[in-house]
Amino acid sequence: MTVPERPQRAASDSTLIRVALWVAIAALVVAAVVCVVWVLVGTDNDIVGRAFLTILLLAAFAGAALLDARLAPRRPAWFALASMITWVLILLAGAILIWLPTPYSSYYYPSGVERFVAFLLIVLVLQLALLHTRLMVKAHLRFVTPFTQVVTFVTIGLVVVLAFMLVIPLTFSEYLDLPSLYWRLVVAIAILAAVGTALVPLVNALFGPKRPVRQAPAAALQPWPTYADGVTPLPVMPDGSPDWNPYYTGYPSTVSQAIAPVAPHAPVQPPGAPHQPGWPPAAPHPEQGHAAPGYEGYPPPPPLPPRS
Repeated sequence: MTVPERPQRAASDSTLIRVALWVAIAALVVAAVVCVVWVLVGTDNDIVGRAFLTILLLAAFAGAALLDARLAPRRPAWFALASMITWVLILLAGAILIWLPTPYSSYYYPSGVERFVAFLLIVLVLQLALLHTRLMVKAHLRFVTPFTQVVTFVTIGLVVVLAFMLVIPLTFSEYLDLPSLYWRLVVAIAILAAVGTALVPLVNALFGPKRPVRQAPAAALQPWPTYADGVTPLPVMPDGSPDWNPYYTGYPSTVSQAIAPVAPHAPVQPPGAPHQPGWPPAAPHPEQGHAAPGYEGYPPPPPLPPRS
């Protein structure tokens, strides 16, 4: 007996979400312990301000973790785990920027504003890398081929490497003096990641399945009007409209064409009766007071076509 795939996938997604929550809890505890150790054994240089910033950082991380936990059921499980790991890296970078001492060999003392701007840039870089990964996987799943699969995973790997290569100098800018080769590699990886990002949508547009064009629903065909007998169809006018004259008089107009070779609906002389000059009788005139059905001797108005 085989187990359905959907329950297995749901159990796997639930496991990944629980792992993400445990990662957030562990990171929060470890960051708090490390910050407490720095408070106890570190220098007294602006310790109150750093402790206050640490409390704000931990509160922001807890809020982000709770938000990710609430959004996890509506997201892929791998994305929920990746998002939590991203917030853990942001927490780690923020703690380092808060408690990292100034090197004695530094020519200038960095201000808190500079470190805060560096922290915002780190958040922006990591979140953009996470968003890029989500969009790449979503575009890849539209049309899966061996080529697009390789390009997708290679591009995601390049973007992750690029994000780390940008985060490291932003975090340790006061301690690192990176050579020009490092930044040349950053530019080269960025170009390759951009090429890989553009390849997957282009392949999808060229070879992927096209979305069906939605057509407007066809209008309901109305039944063709008939003579007063309800059976014989009315003739057609040159413009395609029904000739309503036969409905009232029994005779078509001179310019209309019959739909079928049906004799006009006219009175018939009784068999065996002598021929009379005035036969067949003319259509009643509205001014003549004949007691005929309808209005003033004319048949009743045609029925309205049924509405869909």
